[in-house]
Amino acid sequence: MFSFSLLSGIPFHEVEERVKKVISINEKENTDPGIYRNIISLLDLTSLEGADNSLKIRQFCEKALTFKDKDLPYPAAVCIYPPFIRLARQVLHDSGIKIATTAGAFPHGQMPVSVKLEEVRYVVDEGADEIDVVISRGKFLEGNYHIVFRELDSIRELTRGLTLKVILETGELGSLENIAKASEIAIEAGADFIKTSTGKIQPAATETAVFVMLEVIKSHFAKTGKKVGIKPAGGISDPRQALNYYSLVQEILGEHWLQPGLFRIGASRLADRLIEIL
Repeated sequence: MFSFSLLSGIPFHEVEERVKKVISINEKENTDPGIYRNIISLLDLTSLEGADNSLKIRQFCEKALTFKDKDLPYPAAVCIYPPFIRLARQVLHDSGIKIATTAGAFPHGQMPVSVKLEEVRYVVDEGADEIDVVISRGKFLEGNYHIVFRELDSIRELTRGLTLKVILETGELGSLENIAKASEIAIEAGADFIKTSTGKIQPAATETAVFVMLEVIKSHFAKTGKKVGIKPAGGISDPRQALNYYSLVQEILGEHWLQPGLFRIGASRLADRLIEIL
């Protein structure tokens, strides 16, 4: 089922050099402030903290609605914990902003699959539009790739018609080759997006990890014609860093991937920095 041939044996420094080259070329070209407007439209505006509560999430969703008052596009989605899905629907009702949530024993993934599936059922019933789930990194690192695949495949069955984003937690996978393997498994299991990180460990999103994930997406598209989305997330607060990811997607997958159906950036502080610039 899995070929695992992409990037096999390619030294880390070579991937790093490719990344630097893409970023340096596009830094010179991507100088239009309108790109930052487009990045706002790609944001999954995120609040995933233990101190989140109804008042905080209401204010968070209301903040997302103020973007239009500033003559800016709405973010693509708000990403919140499951207990706040109904509240978010109430606040955002007809705005078009999607409601994303976490499931599958986020952020650690260390629960029996039956518990993970029950949580997925819960968020589907609550009315989430998009569901961000984590892979079982422990099972993956043991080499139990088919168990990882079967878990994701079972989750996909429960989320038909919704957007499924699969978080690889690339900072725990240990190598670029493992990132490529995990990307392939997630895509084969039916992920609509593959996502770097939960934002709960370091390193979170990195340009080299995203480069590898984009190459897997590109290879899959060449073989099947199916487009899969990409979501860097975790520690992205600098607009220039967001622009780096934008440039990588632009260079590797092309302009048609630069839209919310195929490219998201998970962030919280980044939105404020972009608004300051614009």
